[in-house]
Amino acid sequence: MINNLIFYDTETTGLIKDFAQILQCGSIQANRNLEIQDEQNLGCAPLPWAIPHPMAMVTNKKTHLFKSNVSHYEMMRDLNRQWRQWTIDEPAVFITFNGMSYDEELVRRQFYWNLFESYLTNTNGNSRLDILLMIHNVAAFFPNILNIPFFEGGPGISIKQADIAAANGFEIGDAHDAIADCKLMISLLEKMNQEKPELIDFFLKISSKKGVQEAVQQQGFLGLGEVFKREIFRYPVVPCGSKAPNDLMFFDLSFDPQEIFDLDTQEIYSMVQKPGKSGPFKKYGINKTIPICPSEMIDNKDAFDTDFALLEDRAKQVRNNIDFQSLVSQAMADKINNWNNEYDHIEQMIYAGGFPSKQDKDLMADFHRIDSAQERIKICRNIEDQRHRLFAERLICQFYPQEAPEDMMNRYQSLITQRLNEDGPWGSMSKIMTDLESLIEKDNPAETQQILKETKEFLIQRSESLS
Repeated sequence: MINNLIFYDTETTGLIKDFAQILQCGSIQANRNLEIQDEQNLGCAPLPWAIPHPMAMVTNKKTHLFKSNVSHYEMMRDLNRQWRQWTIDEPAVFITFNGMSYDEELVRRQFYWNLFESYLTNTNGNSRLDILLMIHNVAAFFPNILNIPFFEGGPGISIKQADIAAANGFEIGDAHDAIADCKLMISLLEKMNQEKPELIDFFLKISSKKGVQEAVQQQGFLGLGEVFKREIFRYPVVPCGSKAPNDLMFFDLSFDPQEIFDLDTQEIYSMVQKPGKSGPFKKYGINKTIPICPSEMIDNKDAFDTDFALLEDRAKQVRNNIDFQSLVSQAMADKINNWNNEYDHIEQMIYAGGFPSKQDKDLMADFHRIDSAQERIKICRNIEDQRHRLFAERLICQFYPQEAPEDMMNRYQSLITQRLNEDGPWGSMSKIMTDLESLIEKDNPAETQQILKETKEFLIQRSESLS
């Protein structure tokens, strides 16, 4: 049984994943009974080139961190150490709320910025669960185990964490504080666990690739629940193809599979390569939370427009048609990949430049181990991958500005000048200052006005430091 759960949440300077900085990361370790075993609450100062967005600061209320004496590197180092300690004896499931699209991506990137292993949460037996995507399935098939509120009276629903918490009578506490949000996630799972613990166990199981692969190969079909534009969609599905290592295609059993089998190859190729809500194919990443559950868990046999017995028969047809599955898999493999890997900034290159070599990994491990300006400079010069070498330079210039070589300091100063003076994919200081002035002129609550004032003072000081 999975018995090591790590809940975590972040508060950041903004929403641009490649450039926003984590200011706070809260983590709670719990067991399968959702009993808290340990917790860690970390915060840090903004990086010298970071531009905190005023609305982000109004939301997270972390302006006190503007004066923190903890560096971003120190925070990410301590986070890395704690997570490794919590998983040294037993792999963990790392649990977030909407983390697959945000928190997880930020943590990966900021481990990468600081020369740590980016994929700690899904390597060495660790895996990931996004409660938001789990709630998609709950809203579709298990409305009695969690109260999903309407959005502004309906008919649409709200799956925002704070709205669900309020609808279920949970104490929200300090909203948008990372530790408070972790405790809220635990409360959500506790409520679901009281009503249907087997559903929690199933989602913990499919938090890994291996777990997904085993779950989808079981007999019968699966209930796929999605919430899109506040509307609930329910699909009876069965796996029908894959593309190694991460893509999985489902067939929607609302369609008669025989009619699809009879189509010519080009028509099937076209549908597979352009899956959508209106067609028979649904594509998911096997390395992310998929909002599915076994059909035998669904008590409401009227959840779909089609009889369960007919759906089970159709599932057998798809599972037994090996030629069809091979055709779908081939269509997935043949799809032209149009990703643009030409980036101008190393923050954008986490997925574009491959993994570091063994030699670079060893050098980065030495970089963390040796606290010496001269030794770190020497290590930095020997790192082959330009991305990691430039990140190492930034750290050296932050911690050893007097000892840093002239060429490194020139690049470092150019970086700060560019980020604070020029518009780019990281945002725009001039636009943020204009927006900030407009926000200050509004009739805001006293707390909001104070946060905006503190943010303005910080950004002005940051700009003046370049003069």
